[in-house]
Amino acid sequence: MGERPRLVLGLESSCDETAASVVEGARLVWSSVVATQAELHAEYGGVVPEIASRAHAERITPVVRAALDRAGVTLAEIDAVAVGHRPGLIGSLLVGVAAAKALAWALPGRDGGEGHLPLVGVDHVHAHLWAAALADGDGDDPGEIAYPAIGLVVSGGHTSTYRLDGPLTLSRLGRTIDDAVGEAYDKAATILGLEYPGGPNLDTLAVTGNECAHDFPVSRLGAGSLDFSFSGLKTAVLYAVRGTPRPKHEGGGYPRDLHEVSDRERADVAASFQRAASRAVVLKLERALAHLHEGGVRPRSLVAGGGVTANSRLRVELAALAERADLELRIPKMRYCVDNAAMIAGLGGAMLASGVRDDLTLTPVPTTAC
Repeated sequence: MGERPRLVLGLESSCDETAASVVEGARLVWSSVVATQAELHAEYGGVVPEIASRAHAERITPVVRAALDRAGVTLAEIDAVAVGHRPGLIGSLLVGVAAAKALAWALPGRDGGEGHLPLVGVDHVHAHLWAAALADGDGDDPGEIAYPAIGLVVSGGHTSTYRLDGPLTLSRLGRTIDDAVGEAYDKAATILGLEYPGGPNLDTLAVTGNECAHDFPVSRLGAGSLDFSFSGLKTAVLYAVRGTPRPKHEGGGYPRDLHEVSDRERADVAASFQRAASRAVVLKLERALAHLHEGGVRPRSLVAGGGVTANSRLRVELAALAERADLELRIPKMRYCVDNAAMIAGLGGAMLASGVRDDLTLTPVPTTAC
């Protein structure tokens, strides 16, 4: 009999999703369980950190048990523990990191000695890029990612591009200087009176609208800038819906209320917003590609990850760019676009195979990302 597969238990609690997963090696997902908190934060229109951390503490143990049950394994069969330890909400990260350290400390190493299970801290943003390589046991294996590659992470908290020279070797090319694109989606959805979570609801509404109804700005910053900015687009949406604010001597405030905006107008704003947001992302990817080409780097793949990669318009735009640039497009399966622990376990498995380990002093880091 051959050696049994190496199984990594991954934990994710960086924001408002409590997740656990069992992954074989670095790519084959045996189970992936995500407990969403959307219902807890809906009335506030966004994530409330204190509520999020309390919910993680309540859910982390049941979620781990569910992941083990679905994988058909016990803790005794787990070979290592990986946890997303940066970046994120500090209270949320603390729950996942504490749980991972407790599990690693309590379980003996595979050799049966006195040592504990290997532990590795995983960068959440880096893991979003790894998600494109994840395979399920359904025969649909996307295969290894071809390097070098250009990477894009678009989510509620991050919008960045990367040069990827290998699975564990990456360097950031550009990042947002203000709002992340996912945050801009949620704010635009709030302006339009859409329910939380706003991004997916705006995407649905945009399908029925005219994307040319409004010529919203596409931020370019400096001529050679690879960074992003979405605050101006968000403001333009607000003015399109509510009108330009009146000066103080005229009473201030906006000329109209949301209830005065027709369903057709709202759909047109949503579609026009998506057009501008997607164009801004693609524009900076094109600049990043040109930058890499000038440096003699010819990417073979375009790797995208993060919750906004589930957006229908952006997926079409990325496919078109990949075709124009002769790149293999790698976007995660829909269930791995949002925050999940499979991407944490998978990247953790790759790190462990390369000799990366953390000790039990591992701490959460809320602001630093790759």
